[in-house]
Amino acid sequence: MLKELKIEEFLRELALPSPAPGSSAMAALATALAAGLLSKYCAVSQDREKIGQFTDRLREIGEESRFLLNKLLETFDEDTVALNLVMEAGREKAGSLLERPDQKEMAIEAEVQSASIPLQAARGSLRLLSLVSETEARGNPEAITELGAANLQAMAGLRGSCYSLYARSDRVQVIAPDIELENEIEAICGQGEVLFKANREMIEKHLGRCPG
Repeated sequence: MLKELKIEEFLRELALPSPAPGSSAMAALATALAAGLLSKYCAVSQDREKIGQFTDRLREIGEESRFLLNKLLETFDEDTVALNLVMEAGREKAGSLLERPDQKEMAIEAEVQSASIPLQAARGSLRLLSLVSETEARGNPEAITELGAANLQAMAGLRGSCYSLYARSDRVQVIAPDIELENEIEAICGQGEVLFKANREMIEKHLGRCPG
């Protein structure tokens, strides 16, 4: 299982010419890193004397971040399974498996499951960007860089997930036209960009520099 590999083993596996781990897993990893960093920021920001009752909200944000982290860790190996399903279905071009009903059903299942992994990561990234905003950067000032890195990693995860979804959307639409995938991708990307930019401005003000 990918999530059980050591960092060096994982990176060497990533460098191999195999379908997985690929961009979807890396996007999920970036989002998981964001969740871990945000959880850390909240964990070191529990000084009630300095922050007051807002520590309760930071604790809730930290708890949700850890929940998202656990969910994202599950997607690493799910992505490998999904890619294997696509390969098993044997499609290289949209519509190539529409000859027999059983082939069409297999193609639909494989493509939808393959798209579900980056979609989960994209939704998680968007939620993390929202949680970064909700901190108002009111936590431990010495951990502001963790908050900034969480914002950056969440945006990287969101963009990486959306790239994977764009690559799959045409194929999914051909074999499962009822799935409105592209509309959701556009909405997630648009909301994510707005949150990311606002978060960066907030964080860089606390770092004492003008956003660039």
